[in-house]
Amino acid sequence: MLCILQPPTPRGIIKSMKIRENVPISELTTMRLGGPARFVIEVEKIEDIPKAYAFAKEKNLPVFILGGGANTIGHDEGFGGVLIKNAMKGIAIKDNFITAFGGEIWDDVVAFACERNLTGIEALSKIPGSAGAAPVQNIGAYGQDVSDTFVSAEVYDTEDGKFKTLNKSDMGFSYRKSILNTSEKGRYFVISITLKLKPGAMSRPFYNSIERYIASTGATDFSPQGIRKIVSEIRGDKLPDPKEHASSGSFFKNVYLDEAGAKAAEEKGYPVYHGHDGLKVNSGWLIEKAGFSGELIHGMRVNPKAALVLINESAKNYSDLAAARTEITDAVFNKFGYKLEQEPVEII
Repeated sequence: MLCILQPPTPRGIIKSMKIRENVPISELTTMRLGGPARFVIEVEKIEDIPKAYAFAKEKNLPVFILGGGANTIGHDEGFGGVLIKNAMKGIAIKDNFITAFGGEIWDDVVAFACERNLTGIEALSKIPGSAGAAPVQNIGAYGQDVSDTFVSAEVYDTEDGKFKTLNKSDMGFSYRKSILNTSEKGRYFVISITLKLKPGAMSRPFYNSIERYIASTGATDFSPQGIRKIVSEIRGDKLPDPKEHASSGSFFKNVYLDEAGAKAAEEKGYPVYHGHDGLKVNSGWLIEKAGFSGELIHGMRVNPKAALVLINESAKNYSDLAAARTEITDAVFNKFGYKLEQEPVEII
C-alpha cells in the first residue's frame, strides 16, 4: 500500500499535468548541452504518474526520468521520447524520520534536517539535484552517503503499473550505484524517499577536507548546522555553482581499489584514502597529476580547485564534451593505469 507523509502545507495549487513539446535539453540540465526533447511532462501529483506513462505508451515513445538535471547530459540530436520531470514537492517529519517528495530540492531536505539538529546528511549539503535522484546514484560526499540513512522509497513500477515501497535491502546500494541506475534502470519512478536520522552530531575524525578546514579556521561547531556551514564553504570555494557556471558537479567517479590495489598504489606514492566506504584514489588528484588542472579542453575547463569537475565554458556540442572526456581518461590511463568512469548519466 502506498503510504506517504504529506507535506505540512501545500506549495501551490496543481491544476493539470503539464506537457511541453520540443524543449531544449540544454535548458533542463546544468551542463547546458543537448538538443530538443520531443515531449516534456512535469508530474506534480501522484495520480498523474500513470497518465504520463500512458501518454508515452500511446505514442510508442521511450521515457527518461529527469530530476533537477544536475547529473544529466544531453546529446546534440536531443531525445525523441518523453522526459518525465518529477515536480512533486513537500517535506515532512515524524519522530526522526524525514520524508521528502522526489521533486524537492535535495539541499532543502538537508537544511530541513539540520535546522532540527538531526545528523546523517549534513555532509551532503549543497549537492545539486532533487531528492528523488539522491538514491538513484547513492549520492555521497565528505564521508556520508545517502544509503547510510535511507529507509525506503515510494515508487511507481512501470512494469506492472503499481505503486510500491522499495526498502533499503531492495536497493542494491554501492558506490554511486543502486538498482535504479543499474539492473532496474528506468523501471521505477521515485515518488518520495524516507530517511532515518538521529539527534546529535557526526563523530570525529571527519573527512580530510573537513579536518583541514577546521585546522585552518579553528572552527568548533560540529553540530549538523555547523558541519553544513563548513561543507557549504568548502564546496563554495572548490566547486562551481551550476546556476552560474555550466557544470554537472563531479564529472568523474573516484577510483575504488581492493586491498592489493591499494597497497600497490601506496607503494607508488599515490594518496589512498581509507574511508568508511572503502579504499580509493581521488580522481581529481589523478587528473591534476596528468597535467590537466585548469586547462581548457574542447571548450571544457578542468576546474583548477577540483579537477574531477568539468566546467562548460564554450562547448556547444556533445562532441566537444566527449572529446575532452576521452583526452583526459586516456591520459590518466596511460600515466596511472586507472580507467576513469563518468558520473553523470546521458539521455539516450
